Amino acid sequence: MKEMVSSSTFRAPGGLGFLGPSKIGLIPLRNRSGVRSRVKYIAPKCAVSSARPASQPRFIQHKKEAFWFYRFLSIVYDHVINPGHWTEDMRDDALEPAELYHHGLKVVDVGGGTGFTTLGIVKHVDNENVTLLDQSPHQLEKARQKAALNGVNIIEGDAEDLPYPTDTFDRYVSAGSIEYWPDPQRGIREAYRVLKLGGVACLIGPVHPTFWLSRFFADMWMLFPKEEEYIEWFQKAGFQDVKIKRIGPKWYRGVRRHGLIMGCSVTGVKRSSGDSPLQLGPKAEDVEKPVNPFTFIFRFIMGTICASYYVLVPIYMWMKDQIVPKDQPI
Repeated sequence: MKEMVSSSTFRAPGGLGFLGPSKIGLIPLRNRSGVRSRVKYIAPKCAVSSARPASQPRFIQHKKEAFWFYRFLSIVYDHVINPGHWTEDMRDDALEPAELYHHGLKVVDVGGGTGFTTLGIVKHVDNENVTLLDQSPHQLEKARQKAALNGVNIIEGDAEDLPYPTDTFDRYVSAGSIEYWPDPQRGIREAYRVLKLGGVACLIGPVHPTFWLSRFFADMWMLFPKEEEYIEWFQKAGFQDVKIKRIGPKWYRGVRRHGLIMGCSVTGVKRSSGDSPLQLGPKAEDVEKPVNPFTFIFRFIMGTICASYYVLVPIYMWMKDQIVPKDQPI
């Protein structure tokens, strides 16, 4: 019997922090009746580049600045950041497309930090089969203190230069890390390289806000990719069956036009063994290269100031959610 296929067009609503419209591909899905559909995502066209435009300095999208940024943030990360920006419900919802359906899968969590996302992974996969990698020793120290992560291989490493052979893992997960990658395309290419044939990559990150003030601080702070940039990066790296799922905290009821905390979970499948077909030049940033101390300090301070907007405003919105009745719009 010939498989039934239906077609539809999906326009990303501006109120959820997505900028529509332009054609970025067809994504195969199945509805509850088992009928295969081809959902066409519509979002604006844009050039994909690791370069930072003058209007988007992204002060913390540098490895050294990110290292020191998390040197201090690691102290309060699990108590301040996760409750608002990256809740357990969001984490579990975002990991669902990764298909962590077997305890024997070999999984790497890249940019895993304090291990919050890893805690969601080990719900489904044996600890000894999971690797947590991050460039921040301060974040990793917090992860090592979590009893639930005993047995997990915790190491320092670079998302853009993973210390593993080609075709090593069944699953690649990275949550809340791409924002700091100087060259996101290189990091996604590495995800493809280290996966085995049939492996799935699941990358979770923020989306570019629509509200002008949120957009300003996002562009000053770090990388907030557009939805179609994620998909294009995956496709260029060689992934197939690329899908995207939107995520957000359940308490985030109102003022969605600010696009503060909305994010997405992007998945792709490696259909051919071996390295990625995408060839890239030298790294965009060499961590061994000396940085002008005045430039470093300026970027670090400015980036931290911009980051505070994304901490204080969500706290205010969360407080409003607790005070305003649920049936009353905010």
